[in-house]
Amino acid sequence: MTILAAARLLGQAQKIACLTGAGVSAESGVATFRDPQTGHWARFDPQQLASQAGFAADPGLVWRWYMERLLGVTQRAQPNAGHRALAEIEQMRPHFTLVTQNVDNLHERGGSQNVIHLHGEITRFHCNRCGRTHDLKEAEQTAAEPPRCTSCGGPVRPSVVWFGENLPLPAMNAAWQAAESCDLMLVVGTSGVVYPAAQLPFVAQERGAVVIDINPEPSPISEMATLYLPGPSGVILPQIISQMQEAGLGE
Repeated sequence: MTILAAARLLGQAQKIACLTGAGVSAESGVATFRDPQTGHWARFDPQQLASQAGFAADPGLVWRWYMERLLGVTQRAQPNAGHRALAEIEQMRPHFTLVTQNVDNLHERGGSQNVIHLHGEITRFHCNRCGRTHDLKEAEQTAAEPPRCTSCGGPVRPSVVWFGENLPLPAMNAAWQAAESCDLMLVVGTSGVVYPAAQLPFVAQERGAVVIDINPEPSPISEMATLYLPGPSGVILPQIISQMQEAGLGE
């Protein structure tokens, strides 16, 4: 009954915002940031590797860690049924904005177009000193040290948000606007504990929006949501789309 209720709510919504977290990518085999590290990386604290302090102390170590993560995202992971379902909902309901905390670009590879990246993108790079963008060369992916900026000579880093850094203001403003203006917010695969992203569903609800939470485990968002559907997005979302199509709600 809750799947049908979610389908009806999505079919009736005029403007939809969607917030996704690491759980969506985990279904594609991408380890969540807080998962225990394995092998060589088990000896290191991810919070130290993803920080300015860690990069300053050992830029080569940080670079190699991110290149390993990049390899996992671009060569091993593939968009799953949850990614594809969100792209399909965007096609069915054109006023759809996807806000993600994930840095892996699997949403775009799965077909989503209107995507806001709150925490940056692991496939993009810039100089840590002057900010100039950097096009990563294949040989640099296996280098022991980060490449140098062709403009100022500073070390190049992934364009992701590190601990202690602010979220990119344009992305945050766009996400806030989407939350304030939507009449339905879909929350998928997020623990609801990383702020300010976790505030977005509450902002939407305060403006009168319906909130649907899809997550295998309950979170603070589940408790306030209009509907909570326990389970993986790759299972739940295709079921919702099927119900929408059967009821003619995606027209």
